Amino acid sequence: MNLIEQVKEAGVIGAGGAGFPTHVKLSATAEFILLNGAECEPLLRVDQQLMEIYPDEIILGFQSAGKAVGAKKAYLCIKDKHKKVISILQERIEALNAAPFVEIALLPDVYPAGDEQILVYTVTGRSVPEAGIPLNVGCVVVNSETALNIYNAEKGLPVTEKFITVAGDIPNRVTVKVPVGTPIMDVLKQSGLDSFDDYAVIDGGPMMGPVMTDLSGFVGKKHKGFVILKKDHSLITKKTTTVEQARRVNISACAQCRMCTDLCPRYLIGHNVEPHKSMRIQNYGLEGVEGKKHAQLCCMCNLCELFSCPAGLHPKLANDALKRDLAELNIRYEATGEEPTARQNREYRQVPSKRLTARLGLSAYDKPAPMQEVECTPETVRISINSHVGAPAVPTVAVGDTVFAGQCVAAIADGKLGAPAHSSIAGTVVGIEKDHIAIRRG
Repeated sequence: MNLIEQVKEAGVIGAGGAGFPTHVKLSATAEFILLNGAECEPLLRVDQQLMEIYPDEIILGFQSAGKAVGAKKAYLCIKDKHKKVISILQERIEALNAAPFVEIALLPDVYPAGDEQILVYTVTGRSVPEAGIPLNVGCVVVNSETALNIYNAEKGLPVTEKFITVAGDIPNRVTVKVPVGTPIMDVLKQSGLDSFDDYAVIDGGPMMGPVMTDLSGFVGKKHKGFVILKKDHSLITKKTTTVEQARRVNISACAQCRMCTDLCPRYLIGHNVEPHKSMRIQNYGLEGVEGKKHAQLCCMCNLCELFSCPAGLHPKLANDALKRDLAELNIRYEATGEEPTARQNREYRQVPSKRLTARLGLSAYDKPAPMQEVECTPETVRISINSHVGAPAVPTVAVGDTVFAGQCVAAIADGKLGAPAHSSIAGTVVGIEKDHIAIRRG
């Protein structure tokens, strides 16, 4: 069994939040492979700690992935502020004889350094075409936790565990490893809080993560962190604004200053996305379809909404509204496929992470969240069958079946893009729903 088959069988998907099946990425041919260790969302701490604790496994998994795609160079990308981790990685790259194929690429401490198209431009100088993917410019990007899972797949180990940071306005900031399918509430209680009545929880980073409306869910392969803040925190207020509320605020105060566009990361690498025009179109009810299409190039980094706008308006939600209008008409952006030219002032318009964290009102919580061993033995896990990009996996077990930890319980649908799912505990299947398989321990 070759690496691609091993990765496919292990159910490895993008662990950074996208969830794209990794075996499909590794089936491509690319000139460069990049390991995305930027972790540019404020407060999250998973990737930097994994690279410190599991450097050999990550380097070897990444090296194998690079060879699978035929890359001539493998860039392990990490922010230059992580001096200790960089020193460890450099020493282990040499010790494992991974150099010169594997090389460290240092990133500035800006947001969103981890956006894969921004990462590609920063490291290679190539701009991914509008509505394109890194492969269009000869690059494949994998997350650091994904590289660890690739290494484990080579050893015959499927994805059954997840690393998660719990951060925010809490007594105990921590990063933990838990079984896939663990109740989210079990993870949240690692924060030291017993009641969440006065708190809101962001699923993921504070920039791109949504505010959760239900805390009764279960950990999936894509989860990266939970940020817990008081319900009256300004960030929670901002992130729970509806599109209609945003439209009323936008039309009353938008002066078309262009700051949302001038600091847009995708605009700065040459893409034709201009959120100030989305504001204009939405505010004045302009109906021309062509003028709306640029909104589909938005990467949803939320920089325009949570940092750039001097009036605290909602350009990203204006983009969302235009995307919705186009989706209803089944209209997609028509890309030329040409590599765009980055704008000359890009290097002067990158947003430092510290300034962003301060603007979000999170500086007081920007502290370490150290990896800790915790006892996490949920009585019942619920294994998602659709946590990846593509078609849901098809259950291969029935209610009443006994399963072991690591057993495949759902397979890729015939002829479809997808990934299998595995039980994270030994136990009995007690339920099969449209989106998960419930397994009770013992």
